Order: sequence, then C-alpha cells, then structure tokens
Amino acid sequence: MAEKESAKKGAKTAVEPVVSTEERSRDALAEMEDVGGSLAAVLGRAEKAYAAYMDAQKEVARAYKASELHLEKMYKETEQKANAAYEDALAAAIAARMEAEQQAETAYQQVKEQAKAAFEEKVQQALSTRSEIVEKAWGVRTRTVDQAWKIFAKETGQ
Repeated sequence: MAEKESAKKGAKTAVEPVVSTEERSRDALAEMEDVGGSLAAVLGRAEKAYAAYMDAQKEVARAYKASELHLEKMYKETEQKANAAYEDALAAAIAARMEAEQQAETAYQQVKEQAKAAFEEKVQQALSTRSEIVEKAWGVRTRTVDQAWKIFAKETGQ
C-alpha cells in the first residue's frame, strides 16, 4: 500500500507539473495577449500621432499660403500707394514746370518790352543826335558856302 501511496504521490507529482505547465502557458498566453493589446494600443497611439502630425503639417501649409496671400495683398497695396504717390508727384512737377515756364514767359515778355523800349529810346536819341549834327553841319556848310561866295564875289568883284 505504501507503494500505491507512493505511486499516487508520484503520479500526483507528475500530474502537478503538467497542470503547472498548462497554467504557465495560459499565463504566458495572457501576457502575450496583454503585450499584443499594449502593442495595439501603442500602434493606435502612433497612428493618432501620425494623423495629428499630418493635420499639423496641413495647418502649417495653410498658414504659409495665408501668409503668402497676405504678403501679396500688402505688396499690391504698397504698389498702388507708390503709383498714386508717383502720379501725384508727377502732376505736381508738371504744374510747377508749367508755372515756371509761364513766369519765364512773362519775364521774357517784360524784358523784351523793356529792350524794345530801350531800343526805341536809343534810336530816338541817335536820330535826334543825327538830326542835330546834320543841322549843325548844314549850318556850317551854309555859312562856309556863303563865306566862300562872299570871298569869291569880293575877289571877282561881283
């Protein structure tokens, strides 16, 4: 009977490791499922992170595009302001030029009239001087001719 008990104990011992191995296998399988589940969770988080990264990249691209459009709008506004300033400056320059030309024309006409008046005065003076000289010369000639005839008449007895 001791052998039977001993055999029972041995069988029991032999069976026990099989049960322990099954339990260990089940535990390992549960652990693998946990690891698999945690890998799936990690994969899910990685996919979410990648999706968030892609969304952020799209948002950055939209921000760049919005910035580019804003800068283009600002450039066009600045260009229009520069064109308007140029046109205003050009109009002012043309007006200033026309005014300067008008003033120059007026000054020229005044100087021309003054020159004409001075010319006419000089001509009048020259004519007056000429007339005086011619009149004096005629007087001298007349006196000289009269004297010459008087001398001739005296000499010739006439």
